[in-house]
Amino acid sequence: MKKCVEMTVHSIQQVAFNTFEMTLKNTYIAQVAMPGQFLHLMAEGHTLRRPLSIADIDRRQETITILFKQIGQGTKQLADCREGMKLDAIGPAGYGFSYDKSMKTALLIGGGVGIPPLYFLGKELRRHGVHVKAVLGFQSEKHVFYEEKFQGMGETYVMTNDGSYGNRGFVTDGVDLSGTFVQYFSCGPIPMLQAITNKLKDHPGSISLEARLGCGVGACFACAIPANLEGGYRKICTDGPVFAAGEVVL
Repeated sequence: MKKCVEMTVHSIQQVAFNTFEMTLKNTYIAQVAMPGQFLHLMAEGHTLRRPLSIADIDRRQETITILFKQIGQGTKQLADCREGMKLDAIGPAGYGFSYDKSMKTALLIGGGVGIPPLYFLGKELRRHGVHVKAVLGFQSEKHVFYEEKFQGMGETYVMTNDGSYGNRGFVTDGVDLSGTFVQYFSCGPIPMLQAITNKLKDHPGSISLEARLGCGVGACFACAIPANLEGGYRKICTDGPVFAAGEVVL
């Protein structure tokens, strides 16, 4: 169940170009958050919250890790935070990833800031004995982060648009390198998810959508997206952000 909570900044560091990793402390969220859920964070002096996926949890230390790109004034405010500062958040928000703990192999496919929630998921899958493979997509070498963390979980392929690091190409090209798997999990921009779901239409999968949210609690309909199977709409903030592949119109 999501709550409005106060979180304490434990640490913050830059991990790639315009990309920051922030670790926060909060007992409640550290105990109940699951892979695929997010925090709806308030930056001081701003009226709209920022939805940021949970990248990792240390339940013993009661810390929650998020990553974000510094793009506008709100994320600049977050990047300027220092240890001990307090942040207002709603969380853990949304529905996360569901999976069969007995499956043999899972493929994680992430692009840019869609990569962090897949790291949290990958750790949970490994804990249940699932073999994990990963395809990570970035614009260029200076944007690469978390490669070593994913390599620590299993076979990992890094793709860059310009070929400055890893393999040249898109994550769809990386899927061709990854071999066999039972189920895939993907998070990233809509065009990437469209390409992945088209390429892997014969495989079961889950996708997590990146979106700017309004209220974050399902009241404003700003994040509504058409549903495929039953008609109507789904709200990314409350019905998602994770959906079965093919459940919504991308």
